[in-house]
Amino acid sequence: MTPTDAQRRIIYQARRGLKELDFYIDPYVKSHYLNADADEQKAFETLLGYEDPDLLLFFLEQERPAEEAVWALIQKLKALKYAS
Repeated sequence: MTPTDAQRRIIYQARRGLKELDFYIDPYVKSHYLNADADEQKAFETLLGYEDPDLLLFFLEQERPAEEAVWALIQKLKALKYAS
């Protein structure tokens, strides 16, 4: 599947530079993002709008994002990483 310009922008934004976040985000972007439905892609875009320190707290389950779809996506990213 060829990504749209908007999807390319999101894929580029997914490169966080924080190893702990890239551990979860990179595999999802490489294997699942382009095949995800529109709602999940929107949740991913929302997730990327958070600052790295906030994302780290979400992935460590010390805090939760306001959006339930983002929280569900974080749980999916973690499950995908540990399933492999």
